[in-house]
Amino acid sequence: MASQQNASTAPMTNVTNATTHNGTAPITSPQTLFGLPAEWDFLILTAQVTLSAMCIIWLGANSSLRRPPSAAPPKKDKDKKREKEEKFVEGFVATDAIMMPILAGCLLVGLYYLIKWMEDPELLNKIIRTYMSLMSVMSLGKLSADALHLLTSLVFPAVWMDGAGKLYELDYVRRQQVLLGGDDATETVAQDKKTPFPGYLSAVKLSPKLNGFFWEVRHLLTEEWTLRLAMHGLGRTKLKIKLNDMIGFNIAVLATIAYFVTGLPWLSNVLGTAFSYSAFTLMSPTSFAIGTAVLAGLFVYDIVMVFYTPYMITVATKLDVPIKLVFTGSGRSSMLGLGDIVVPGIFIALALRFDHWRHYEKKIKYEPTVLSTEVGNDASGQTTTVTETKYRSVKAPYVNLQGQWGNRLWTTRLTRPFSQSTATPALAAAAFPKTYFYACMGGYALGMVLTLIMLLVFKQGQPALLYLVPCVAGAAWLTGAVRGELGLMCRFTEDGSLDTEDVVVELDGEGNVIKEVGKKEEGTVSGGVEKDRTPRDKEAPEIPRGDYSVFLISLTAPRQPRHADVKND
Repeated sequence: MASQQNASTAPMTNVTNATTHNGTAPITSPQTLFGLPAEWDFLILTAQVTLSAMCIIWLGANSSLRRPPSAAPPKKDKDKKREKEEKFVEGFVATDAIMMPILAGCLLVGLYYLIKWMEDPELLNKIIRTYMSLMSVMSLGKLSADALHLLTSLVFPAVWMDGAGKLYELDYVRRQQVLLGGDDATETVAQDKKTPFPGYLSAVKLSPKLNGFFWEVRHLLTEEWTLRLAMHGLGRTKLKIKLNDMIGFNIAVLATIAYFVTGLPWLSNVLGTAFSYSAFTLMSPTSFAIGTAVLAGLFVYDIVMVFYTPYMITVATKLDVPIKLVFTGSGRSSMLGLGDIVVPGIFIALALRFDHWRHYEKKIKYEPTVLSTEVGNDASGQTTTVTETKYRSVKAPYVNLQGQWGNRLWTTRLTRPFSQSTATPALAAAAFPKTYFYACMGGYALGMVLTLIMLLVFKQGQPALLYLVPCVAGAAWLTGAVRGELGLMCRFTEDGSLDTEDVVVELDGEGNVIKEVGKKEEGTVSGGVEKDRTPRDKEAPEIPRGDYSVFLISLTAPRQPRHADVKND
């Protein structure tokens, strides 16, 4: 039997119910710690484990980015109905720090005794594999769709920059590329660039029919459709999707069926990656304090289950389900449990969103506001109006960062490959400082290195969270202490309490906020601020009709203006 080099293996329930378990399996260590040539295969395997985990966390954390509470909602067109904005993800609360290790332990112990009672875990493997296969469709569908979106943005970016620094935008309506001015306010049609491709392919001369075909392909892959579903008595829903979302869902179905039938290890890795990736958008601590408490609870759980009980190792080695990433080499295999990716990963994603929140908080402007307060005299019955000047906080509008990978690649100079492009407002918004995120990623890398060193020294499996939790959480809090921002870290929360508009504050002589005076609600400003008399548009109630939809599935696309209409304009 091939020996195993394990960083950690972790039995893990469905990531959507936020129950994660971590542990390790027995190993056979190299003969010497510094015999690098003799253990080159082992070093490659451990590098694969570490880099794979960090790539998943990097991509998952960026996919979890959304409008921070320090940014104003994007403006809607007046002619369109204001759509209900997506709410903040409901994250962990303080009690989860206690309940998660308890529930994880109960599940792990239950699986252990079930395996002992069944003697042959093959039937249990099939049952869990069936369950995981069904649950993996949505996770793998999201991962596949996002991968296709990334590929589309690389082939068909919205903007690109040539070697001379000229910025071009691809205009589908004109079937032409447009040269943008330096201030992004003027534009000129580039007569020599008529293809929908960037770079040298932009000037390739194609037949009108073939060129039109590529423009249609680009439009088909980037256009957003509206999917409406309705069932009488159950309700209705509306989703925004793209063609890549539909293709990704079909890829997920086929891959899940293939895994259920064959059980191939690389398909198990694909499903495990999808579970971890989707967990970043489904699970989140709402604050650094809660995130640290959750990590601390699972930190203790991991140590107890690995060092003091046989539960973790037995379950991890007996179950052959997508709960870990497995990498194989010449005569060896290295495994990393999904819990060792997801648990510290959601904390790292929170650090990235904190960086995002800090970026928009620095953009808040304070406009003078006159407060009027009526002071009454009980004896005379007269009132006196007292006015004073306070400041109203005005948040900067949010710019969506999703889908900018291709634009960043095609607008970054080859001489500065790691620079942050600011060619467009979206790219400039995506270039916000990521101090805490980089610190936590460095802490995760350090924790993985320590895990592997301890694995070699003690020649037995190590609970990865024993090293990952202090390194990741410690990196965040240490960064806050060095930067003098521990108060901001404690104040930051994603529970919705900071997502307010038109807050009236009191400033000191240096322009720092001393306290909040009031905030605008329902057309008024509390705290003595004058009422806003501006009439507000109200959505007209839907007029009931004689017919109704018993069952409805519709897929609609926005009507695009014709090229002839643009010429006439």
